[in-house]
Amino acid sequence: MTLSSRFTEALTYAAELHASQHRKASGEPYVSHLLGVTSLALQYGADEDEAIAALLHDAVEDQGGAVAREAIRERFGSRVVEIVDGCSDTDLSPKPPWRDRKKAYIAHLREATDSVRFISAADKLHNVRSILQEYRMTGPELWKHFGGGRDGTLWYHRGVVETLKQVAPSPIVEELDRAVRELERLAAQEP
Repeated sequence: MTLSSRFTEALTYAAELHASQHRKASGEPYVSHLLGVTSLALQYGADEDEAIAALLHDAVEDQGGAVAREAIRERFGSRVVEIVDGCSDTDLSPKPPWRDRKKAYIAHLREATDSVRFISAADKLHNVRSILQEYRMTGPELWKHFGGGRDGTLWYHRGVVETLKQVAPSPIVEELDRAVRELERLAAQEP
């Protein structure tokens, strides 16, 4: 597949939209996450709309809610915005309680489209790999950066994996399962 100028436009838009945002634990520019998710999606066979949605998957949730949603629809079309919406656990500000949002998101994956499940798996895989990397550098102190702490973070990612394994088994879900198992293994060794 050859990516068109739409992808280039989405890449620039995502970088501009998230320019001031940083990752929770590492502090690295947030665009690194968007690029990582997009890279995984492309490696596992994303089409252009899915790749664009991977770049923009956090735009509605973190960078503008309904305004961002409509901008994405106008610029990149209904399919892209449907995937982005499906990957968002809220567009409200302030956000509802963490555990309630995560429970609803896991339940939502059962009814989501294949494209939403695919981009969600890429997102969670990149997140878990990033958590693993940071954990190896900082140890259990890492958990303080996450709304669900250690137990909630592990519960959430295991819930996503188990749901995706049931409704949309695929190579990327298998890889996500391996990454979550590694995180669980490390966490189980904590004092």
